[in-house]
Amino acid sequence: MKAQVLKKYDDHLTASNWLSYEDVPDPTITKANDVIVRIGGAGVCRTDLHIIEGVWRPHMDPNADQLLPFIMGHENAGWVEAVGKEVENVKVGDPVIVHPKISGGTCLACRRGMDMHAPGKFPGLDCNGGYAEFLCTSDRNIVPLPKTLAPKDVAPYSDAGLTAYRAVKKATRHLLPGETCVVIGAGGLGHIGIQCLKAMCAADVVVVDKSDASLELARKMGADHLVKADGNEVEAVLQLTGGNGAEAVIDFVGEKGTTKKGLAMTRGAGSYYVVGYGEDIVVPTVDLVIAEKSIVGNLVGTWAELVELMALADRGLVNLATVEYRLADANQALQDLNAGKIHGRAVLIP
Repeated sequence: MKAQVLKKYDDHLTASNWLSYEDVPDPTITKANDVIVRIGGAGVCRTDLHIIEGVWRPHMDPNADQLLPFIMGHENAGWVEAVGKEVENVKVGDPVIVHPKISGGTCLACRRGMDMHAPGKFPGLDCNGGYAEFLCTSDRNIVPLPKTLAPKDVAPYSDAGLTAYRAVKKATRHLLPGETCVVIGAGGLGHIGIQCLKAMCAADVVVVDKSDASLELARKMGADHLVKADGNEVEAVLQLTGGNGAEAVIDFVGEKGTTKKGLAMTRGAGSYYVVGYGEDIVVPTVDLVIAEKSIVGNLVGTWAELVELMALADRGLVNLATVEYRLADANQALQDLNAGKIHGRAVLIP
């Protein structure tokens, strides 16, 4: 099969090409619960750029780059191509979306439904992923798609959408009508998060972004207020909230100063949800004590939450803004993402 292979890291993202498009062996069924998926779409994520620059190397590849070479791609959807002898929940030809974490199912985290915190493999991060024609996963990871949804249109939901949904779900458990949620970053994750907020609660949604195009996308997604990140965004949010700040702030950027600003936008007893990453959070502990602010980290969601997100998508309450690229053009998609040219999500199609 054809695949895009990462062979070396690029710490400063200066190379013109990061992946090698080449022929590799097809994945095969080795376990009774294996499922081989013919890829219909593979999402291009900012995490992929962080993988290339080595941010994940201490966590996923700590032993002298022994992971390389490997196939990237952790946001995958397609059709079932082959199944192991014990697979009963899907059949060949079924359209599916793939939860990104492969876990065994018997540990305590799995039995509590928290597969992403269980031991196991994460295709596209620590083993071969979906920047390819085929992907081998487990029947535990498969979510059948409703007839209304095509794999190429939903692939980014498997990580970007799922992560945004999980953060929003946490926030909407306490957001009440008349309260405010600030969304920092209306890009690939943020535009999904905005829609989830509008579908799941009655709080006012304020979106902060430096890009006019992203703010226009946020407006189309249902944002109640738009704030340009021009250096005065904290003051603008405080003005919109009567000087108090927002009950919830969801930061889909997590770098370039947004963590400090996000906490400043959060009112006393409010919660700051950090999703994007790239810088340290530095805050005096006395400030947290006095204001009783909570800082909440957010990883990818659970298998059950992916089912919930597909239900929202099936009802038309959440839609993806996507830009399609051929699998052969993965380097161009990654370069465009790094240059800030993609508003929404890029999807590779074999």
